[in-house]
Amino acid sequence: MRKILLCATAAAAMIACNNGNGTRGGGQADSVLNKAFQAYQERFIDQLWKENPDWATGVGYHKYDSVLIVPDSAAAQASLAFVQQQLDSLKSYEPGKLTDANQIDYQLIENYLKSVQWSIKELKSNEWDPSSFNVSNTFAFILNENYAPLETRLRAFSARLGNVPAYYEAAKKQIKDPVPELTSLAADQNNGGLSVFEKDFADSLQKTSIGADEKKAMIARAQTAVKAIKDYAAWLKTLKPANPRSFRLGQPLYDQKFNYSIQSSFSATQIYDSAVARKAFVHGEMAKISRQLWPKYFGSQPVPADSLELISRMIDTLSLKHVKPEEFQSAIEKQLPELIAFIKEKDLLYIDPSKPLVVRKEPAYMAGVAGASISAPGPYDKGGNTYYNVGSLEGWPKDKAESYLREYNHYILQILDIHEAIPGHYTQLVYANQSPSLIKSLMGNGAMIEGWAVYTEQMMLENGYGNNEPEMWLMWYKWNLRAVCNTILDYSVHVKNMSREDAIHLLTKEAFQQQAEAEGKWKRVSVTSVQLTSYYTGYKEIIDLREAYKQKMGKEYSLKAFNEKFLSYGSAPVKYIRQLMLK
Repeated sequence: MRKILLCATAAAAMIACNNGNGTRGGGQADSVLNKAFQAYQERFIDQLWKENPDWATGVGYHKYDSVLIVPDSAAAQASLAFVQQQLDSLKSYEPGKLTDANQIDYQLIENYLKSVQWSIKELKSNEWDPSSFNVSNTFAFILNENYAPLETRLRAFSARLGNVPAYYEAAKKQIKDPVPELTSLAADQNNGGLSVFEKDFADSLQKTSIGADEKKAMIARAQTAVKAIKDYAAWLKTLKPANPRSFRLGQPLYDQKFNYSIQSSFSATQIYDSAVARKAFVHGEMAKISRQLWPKYFGSQPVPADSLELISRMIDTLSLKHVKPEEFQSAIEKQLPELIAFIKEKDLLYIDPSKPLVVRKEPAYMAGVAGASISAPGPYDKGGNTYYNVGSLEGWPKDKAESYLREYNHYILQILDIHEAIPGHYTQLVYANQSPSLIKSLMGNGAMIEGWAVYTEQMMLENGYGNNEPEMWLMWYKWNLRAVCNTILDYSVHVKNMSREDAIHLLTKEAFQQQAEAEGKWKRVSVTSVQLTSYYTGYKEIIDLREAYKQKMGKEYSLKAFNEKFLSYGSAPVKYIRQLMLK
């Protein structure tokens, strides 16, 4: 899922002084060229939204809300023409003569364009991933976000509906030998979004003064769209391709996707090797803590000789402390003010109090990929809501719910809130939209975003969160092992053909995850690729950078200054932020 970036204003003056917009060392930047490049960026963004109206709506640019592009071969050719035109335009600007900030923007634009080109020509996921065809998300956004009068939004919603039947007819023509797991996901997610058209749209219409005849026509259009969505979902369930594509990406495509998506200074193989080494280190630290805690929880019982068994028994014991299923969301809501208070007390970084975070049940059209996520408005929509989406346990069998809650126990739930909300994703995204560069906000790097969230977990505990209890540290290592094993799992499955049995063993026996969590992760790795490596990659690069920055600053080093300076560059790849912070 695309994590949309959001805005804040209170810290803008503080952020602006560290945005990296100065000229290159030695005064080599060409001011005329830089002005021309900034003018080009504006033209590029204008064209980008014409090509990607859904993306535009999601980031708060609403000129094209009424447009739904039909994903046929003509649309693909139009995208390739756009990419080539923009790549040709980029050749007019010599990167070495641009400011540091503009160089990063140049690289982000170029990477985006080449990634689109590669996706259409080589990845060709439109042929084997039916879940890439789903209109619900943008329609729901238009309906739920109060960026314009309700009647204006409903008329844009209605205009978009006109292309829904053609959209799904084009989707059917694109799909060849689809991946079974992605076919099932596509049916579930498209059916999950039907209430947006069947109920929510009609309910919203009743709140307006739109005339009866117009309302009737709009509802009829929605009903036609509903039929197209249902037909697509039903069509998917009837598909029985003779040679269905494996969900495993394979090394050549995986390496290329990693390079475009992660934009790391390391290769996919190097990150995998690093993760394997990190797993061994974390196991050692967890064994030490478990031996320390053993007498407290097991008295004089013999300590298991096998270190993984020792760790597992200690974690199983601690995991019994958790909330009730019906209290899961409310526990998250109660935790957020405590995190803010701790950050203020320790003076770790500035938190903007004007941007509340709304905890909500995960919408049905988003279900099936992750149990918790952040949805936030973009840089054009500063007043929009930021949502913390929490997966519901309603209707779960008792044993499955218990397994899930042991995974997200008393300790882990706090770390989850740090990661997803404060000072993790939510806080980072507030800062990101204050970057003067729209490109950095729009083309946020997933590894930087996820890496920051993982880094903040460690940063909070290093500063005493959880009162330095060994129980909290043990559980954090377990959680950190999750990021590490995400990388090992993703690479092993998509490149090394790891079996489901071996994957579950890795997650349950070596990462100490509950069975329900491990099975959910297997489902996730079977419908996504590369994204799971972003957590550890970004974390490793940020930790490495913090150490290098600390050595550079010497006695002048400040953790708060590091955190705020790092965040001030927007969601740029860590390798580019590193270049600027260590200059």
